[in-house]
Amino acid sequence: MMRYPAHVRSLDACPQPNLILSFDFDGTLHDPAGVPPVPREFFSEIRRLRETRSAVWGINTGRSMPHVVEGFIESAFPFLPDWIVAREREIYFPNNFGRFVPHLDWNKRCEKDINKLFKKSRKVLKKIRREVEEHTGAQYIEMHGEPAGLISRTEEEMEWIVGHIEPIMAEVPELGWQRNSIYLRFGHRNYQKGTTLTEVARLHGLGTAQTFAAGDSHNDIEMLSVAHCAFAACPANAVGAIRDAVATRGGLTTLAAHGFGVVEALRAFFP
Repeated sequence: MMRYPAHVRSLDACPQPNLILSFDFDGTLHDPAGVPPVPREFFSEIRRLRETRSAVWGINTGRSMPHVVEGFIESAFPFLPDWIVAREREIYFPNNFGRFVPHLDWNKRCEKDINKLFKKSRKVLKKIRREVEEHTGAQYIEMHGEPAGLISRTEEEMEWIVGHIEPIMAEVPELGWQRNSIYLRFGHRNYQKGTTLTEVARLHGLGTAQTFAAGDSHNDIEMLSVAHCAFAACPANAVGAIRDAVATRGGLTTLAAHGFGVVEALRAFFP
């Protein structure tokens, strides 16, 4: 369990939530050059939507839980989100003591299915590693809790890698990846930002029609799809692939960047 400063809690609970708000953190809400990194206006909008639309909100990120909490402290969050998705797949909720506790049923099933998949995918992953190390300067990584991933030297190199490993990965249909800039994490296609968002909505008694999502990078693509949210937005700084995906589905690309873009989107969709 991860703990935020003791005096900080979530907003008063919604007995009957009517809206789910899902936000990527780095690049979407959080601008490391911003002072503060997450604009105060964002929290004002969350308070407004809690009061007027019974909205519940959460962070849906590739960060691990310890790094999520670090981001909250750095950004001086005045209150906690109602839920967190960490590493694009693990779901956590804050308890009455300000501690984030895992949604055990989902997280255990996720871990079990991913471990099973990586055992099944050993030959394919070895083939991918040979291909990457032979033709690029990217680093293949394996660590506890992260069975396999890649770090490229440039985004152009990562584009080349994605194009070349896609046919290899087709040998194991369940095997997918989550990419953010030069970082790529292999995983199970059934556990990503979109499916976890839908699970969070289900736990609140809501569906896709009551779900909003905002993201800026490749690992937000599923979360922003029509399969997982009715309202989709990306800030002006989003990568081209995300801007295109949001535009294709009739979502909003904001004029402002980062957290100010998120505020713009919330005001546009929920005036």
